[in-house]
Amino acid sequence: MAEDSAGPDDDTLREAIARRLAGGLETEVWPRAESSEMVSEIIARLRSEATGDLGRKLVIAGFTDHTVEANGLEQPCETCMYYLVHRRFCELPELMLPVEAGWSCRLWRI
Repeated sequence: MAEDSAGPDDDTLREAIARRLAGGLETEVWPRAESSEMVSEIIARLRSEATGDLGRKLVIAGFTDHTVEANGLEQPCETCMYYLVHRRFCELPELMLPVEAGWSCRLWRI
């Protein structure tokens, strides 16, 4: 599959994630990963606790179905360095998930 095109699996998974988030899944939105140490800690947790478990992945990464603002800066997926615009996809190796542009997670980076 080309990097810039979403496949049906991405669309199906994105919809399933949207349902979980809209259904009230409580995720670890705070604290945001504002330092290299915090990023490393969250990545280590994703690797050890969430491999193959979508729910744990969403919780640990702190996903929301809306943009989060931290320290006066909006942090939507669409402005994150890991976001593939045309595919609507997060390519952070520990996540690798289809996402919506207006969603957010605490691993957001510019």
